[in-house]
Amino acid sequence: MRLRNVGIVYRKELIDQLRDRRTLISMIVIPILLFPVLGVGFTALAVKMLKRAQEEGHTVMVLGAEHGPALTEALGGAEGVRLVEPAADYASQIIDKNLRVAVEIPEGFEEQMKTPSGGMPEVKLYHFQGEVRSQLALVTVQNTVQKYRQQVIEERLTARNLDPGLLKPFEAKNENVAPPEKVGGTQLGAFIPYFIIILTLTGAMYPAMDLTAGEKERGTIETILASAVSRAELVFGKFLMVLTASAVTTVLSLASFAVTILFATGAASDALRQSPQKLTFVISTKAMAAVFFMVLPLAVTFAAALLAISLLAKSYKEAQSYISPLMIVVILPAIVSLLPGAELNAKLALVPVLNVSLVSKEILSGNYPWGMIALIFTSSCAYAAAALFVAVRTFQNESVLFRT
Repeated sequence: MRLRNVGIVYRKELIDQLRDRRTLISMIVIPILLFPVLGVGFTALAVKMLKRAQEEGHTVMVLGAEHGPALTEALGGAEGVRLVEPAADYASQIIDKNLRVAVEIPEGFEEQMKTPSGGMPEVKLYHFQGEVRSQLALVTVQNTVQKYRQQVIEERLTARNLDPGLLKPFEAKNENVAPPEKVGGTQLGAFIPYFIIILTLTGAMYPAMDLTAGEKERGTIETILASAVSRAELVFGKFLMVLTASAVTTVLSLASFAVTILFATGAASDALRQSPQKLTFVISTKAMAAVFFMVLPLAVTFAAALLAISLLAKSYKEAQSYISPLMIVVILPAIVSLLPGAELNAKLALVPVLNVSLVSKEILSGNYPWGMIALIFTSSCAYAAAALFVAVRTFQNESVLFRT
């Protein structure tokens, strides 16, 4: 095999693909725009919804307010809480999302509190489990009830000439010890590899179909085969073109992701200055380079596999139907890496796609398990070599090449 001929085939295919609009869109436009649209758009939407929820407040209904006027007053004075008139259909209103939380104060509530020996009164909080707005309102109501209960306890202690501080022998303070890189990587590392892997596949998809099934459909495959290049040189030239598209897509995806993190984090931090939770999405350049290094063998596998599969089709449309199931095969392992408890180990390190997704998640969170990295990179290279071997053998099969 002569590298000069491989280079000639590669340059020819590269020029042809740069003239193809579909390839440019999948290889350049989508990777550049996807993360800004998702990141900035999602951040803007989340900020807008949060502000809207804060402006609307939490609708809370108090049942039996006359039994606990002090508690009712405390609930009405809580930040973001808007009390509504009591109604018998409170459960239906909560289910229909017209009401967030209903608080039921039992009869004789204050009298029972004054005489604890008579039994402990029970305040019931009705809510919609799993509904975000209802859960946010529930947290606010629970905090308010807790503060009121603490106030009652302090009043009882004061009435008995006891120091309320007896109930607080010490304070517990939360303090983060992880650097911003690890915090940001842990928060984002779960789903960013998923998007990058999918884009790596889609970036190679259209060039692979066009260079194989597209050549058959246009009737140019015979002309190319009649040229003074061997089958191996031809397939390697086409493979390098598909790999270039996949690699460019990966690089642009990583760059777009990094830029999006900078702008989206800044915008969200400005919009949420009063929030106690500060956004610390910081991803290091070293981590991004390491992720690209790990994804590269996977891109080789995708490029070779897509060439072999697309060559089986008689037309571009048929190639699309063949490749569609491959999308599912790639997406499923990537989704598994998003599940809670999915941790990298020696067995999962040998599962294609899933291994790269898991190790990328570790790398983005600032962890570098070098043993696993070596095992995954080696296994990925082995899968890539096998896929490339199949692609070369497929191009040497006359019945496949001239299947019309």
